[in-house]
Amino acid sequence: MQEILGYSSAIFITASTIPYIRDILLKKTKPERMTWFIWSILLLIAFFAQLAEGASWSLLATGVDCIAIIIIFILSLKYGVGGATKLDIFAIVGAGVGLIIWYLTKEPLLALLITIAIDICAALPTIIKTYKKPHTETLSAYVLCAVGGLLSAFSVGELNFSLLVFPIWIFILNYSIVISGYFGNKVLKHKS
Repeated sequence: MQEILGYSSAIFITASTIPYIRDILLKKTKPERMTWFIWSILLLIAFFAQLAEGASWSLLATGVDCIAIIIIFILSLKYGVGGATKLDIFAIVGAGVGLIIWYLTKEPLLALLITIAIDICAALPTIIKTYKKPHTETLSAYVLCAVGGLLSAFSVGELNFSLLVFPIWIFILNYSIVISGYFGNKVLKHKS
């Protein structure tokens, strides 16, 4: 069952990139460049931290998500918006510090928790942009990715904090962006 959930998670996360990439190429979605760059770094950290902690089928979703985010970052260079804000710079430096701490302490869980804290900072520009300009994001992609995170958490098969924390974070982060877009749309409709 864990294997099926792991594969299902990877399928949902992979599927989330299809409408997102399509909308980028159609110039509907405008990803925040630095957010996607930081997410690329953080997913690499998360992948190797989970690997070091002994993840198996839940690692599949993280790996697929990492590849997808790197592709979206590359597309954002041409089709995206944004630049290097103080928050972006803080998150990039923090990601580097997370890698160094992991390397020096050999504590994958610490690196993973630091990664999630940095990810919160990295996500803020996208969450704010999604609230202010919900039409610049493909919210269905975030719904699919959130479902993938939830399935990944179920694929762990045990109550193990170090293996559950990242898949649950994927779920929370993606639904935060969906909620931001939902309320942003409500505000825009109320103003018109």
